[in-house]
Amino acid sequence: MAEIIFSAVVLLFCASPLIILGIVQYRSKEPVGFWAGKEPPRKEEITDVGAYNRKHGLMWILYGLGLIVCYVCGMPFGGLVAAYLCMAEVFGGLLGMAAYHNRLNRMYDSKRGHK
Repeated sequence: MAEIIFSAVVLLFCASPLIILGIVQYRSKEPVGFWAGKEPPRKEEITDVGAYNRKHGLMWILYGLGLIVCYVCGMPFGGLVAAYLCMAEVFGGLLGMAAYHNRLNRMYDSKRGHK
């Protein structure tokens, strides 16, 4: 039982900042970034800043919630299964998010002239 409580607290400690980041990005009026250390695009480089930010924010919210879902779905089968599912979410999710971020940049790039 202590293992379950400890692992749930650690999971919530890790997933909460991701969800909070998503909410902040979802509500942001300025274009948001994805990569640490890289400046986000300027407003004039994005065709629809609101939609761009909402999609980035939703991406982070779903990533955090995905970790929680993997944990909850894996725990009935044991802590190791939950850990493997969470690791798959972390690595697969990051790859998917990077690809989606690049897609959003192409979709909302003002130089392309379309959304």
